[in-house]
Formats: sequence, structure tokens, C-alpha cells
Amino acid sequence: MKIPFFRYPHVFEQHREEALAAFLKAADRGAYILQDEVQEFEETVATFTGARHVVGVANGTDGLMLALRAAGVGPGDEVIMASHTYVATAAAVHFIGATPVLVECAADHLMDLDAAAAAITGKTKAIVPTQLNGRTCDMAGVMELAKSRGLLVVEDAAQALGSRFRGQCAGTFGLAGMISLYPAKLLGCLGDGGLVMTNDDGMAKQLRLLRDHGRDAEGEVVAWGVNSRLDTVQAAVLLAKFKHYPDEIARRREIAARYREGLAGLRQMALPPGPDEGDHFDVYQNYEVEAERRDELRAHLAERGVGTIIQWGGKPVHRLSGLGFEAASLPRTEAIFERCFLLPMNTSILADEVDYICDVIRGFYE
Repeated sequence: MKIPFFRYPHVFEQHREEALAAFLKAADRGAYILQDEVQEFEETVATFTGARHVVGVANGTDGLMLALRAAGVGPGDEVIMASHTYVATAAAVHFIGATPVLVECAADHLMDLDAAAAAITGKTKAIVPTQLNGRTCDMAGVMELAKSRGLLVVEDAAQALGSRFRGQCAGTFGLAGMISLYPAKLLGCLGDGGLVMTNDDGMAKQLRLLRDHGRDAEGEVVAWGVNSRLDTVQAAVLLAKFKHYPDEIARRREIAARYREGLAGLRQMALPPGPDEGDHFDVYQNYEVEAERRDELRAHLAERGVGTIIQWGGKPVHRLSGLGFEAASLPRTEAIFERCFLLPMNTSILADEVDYICDVIRGFYE
């Protein structure tokens, strides 16, 4: 079989006619910037997640930057995050003048709370947990830690729209939470896009000012702002796709269960938790495994037509050159990155393709 890691044409093709109709409806009206579809999409996601407010922005990185700025994080502040995240998480902190402080991830590849607690100093202003791979952190622990130390929580939930911890959606625990709408994400648009969720009325007002040059509802400039608006045509396409989003999540969970069954008992691999384990409802943005002889296994899969990747180019943030983290040592995270990689996980994957991937892996080890 030929199974690429991700079939980008599928983002459009799976709902081609609905997406085209939505695009044309907006384009025919000349409705490009902050028109009705944007507000409707924001309200739709708010209903789905239980967030009081959802604000559409140009991309996830902007969303995190604006959320941190609106929260009052800035020069002189430190922000704690796991090093197992995309560089954008740290960049959002850097470009508002604050300092990212990188800590270990735990066995589930999410932020280690003991490491986060140990990293708190007098300069710490916020914690940014990354809700990685479609799984939400132990947010009870995160919120308890933040409350006990007087810290803000802003979630990087880029990969976790619809993921839940104890029934509550990722992105709705802290002061704000960011979602990415990049094409390869759970709900992807046809370009860049993002959302910021918050239950705080004042925060929502600040976010709407910041994303649109500081203009209020009457068009008056009342504060400094930037240009970071979710395009109306993207919102229109996202609305059309969102009708199918519960099915998207269900399908990903089926694929995860099939991987787990097909790879069960392989002592050489560590798999993600299965669907509905404990307090978590995972939506499987990615299927990140750990494996012995990882590089040999990936080569074996590639030779048999299966595409895989290692997130972030194979490096956690503290191992990216030129960012100033050369002195950082996070041995548990580094050990995970010696073994981790992603198997194909999206709704273009068929059941027999999952079975084939599992057979190839078993053939390699057995």
C-alpha cells in the first residue's frame, strides 16, 4: 500500500461541494472581513465547547500572543510551558517580551506538573499547558498549582478542539485558550486560521480590540491593536465542515482504538492511552508512539509505503538552535524524543490501511 502521513487534498475533497458552496456564497457578496459567517462560526464553536466567548483570529500563534497580551503578560514576566510543543508556543511568549521557561513532559507527553512547580520563580506570571496530540492535561492539577501560586493559565489547545478532561473542553479552563485551524489540524481551514476562547467578558473585549487594530464595535480606534482577523471565506468553509466535526472525532477515536488493538502486546512500543481512559476524552489529533529502534522502524515503514514523521522536526523546543536554550537539560523529554514518532492519523485513513500499518510494524519486530 501507499499511505502518506497526511493527504492534504483530503482537507478539501472530503466536503468539496459544501465547502465550494460556502465559499461562493461569501465571495459573491464580497464578504471578506469580519462578516456574518465569522460571528456564526464563533458562536457555533462556543456552543460546542461551552466557552462563553470565542474570537476568530488569523492563526493559532497570533491567538496565543493576543491572549497573553490581553492577560497582561509582558516584559519581565516568565511563562512556564513543556518543551514538547511547537516552537510557536514559545515564540508567542518571546514576541510579547516575556521569557519562556521550558520544563519536562511526563509519560503521556504532556506537561509534568512537578517540573512546572519546581520552575516557578518570583518572575513567573503564567503557565501555558500544551494540550498535545488531542489530549488534555490534568487540568485539575494545573489549575490547583496556578491558584496556589497566584498564576494565570492560558492554554495552548491548538491540537485539542473537542478534547475533554472530566467533561470540560480543552481551552476553557484558564483565562483563555487557543485553537489552531491549520489545514492538518482536527478542524482545518483552507489556509491559516485560529480561535481564542475565554469565559471572561473583559478578556473577550480586549481580544476583539487587539485582533482588529484596536477598533471597537463602532469602528473607533480606542486602543493599540494588530491585524489578526479570521477571514470570512475561511469561516464560511469552516462552518460547512463543522457540521461533520462530531463524526470526524468519532472516526479518529475508532482509528486510535484499531491501532491499539493491532499493536497490543508489542513490548517494544509504548502507545497513547486508549479512548475514554480515566478522566480524559481524547480526540487524537496525532497518534504519537514510542518505539525501540525507532529510526530503523520508520525506514522499514517507508520502504513499505507508510509515511511517518517526528513532531517538531525531531527536536523539543529547548534543543532548537539559536533560541537561547543551549544550557537547558531536560533528560526525560530528550529520552522520549529518542523514541517517539507519529503514525498516520486522519479521517482519510481506512481500516485496512491501519491494519496494514500494524502488520508492517509487527513484521519488523517479530
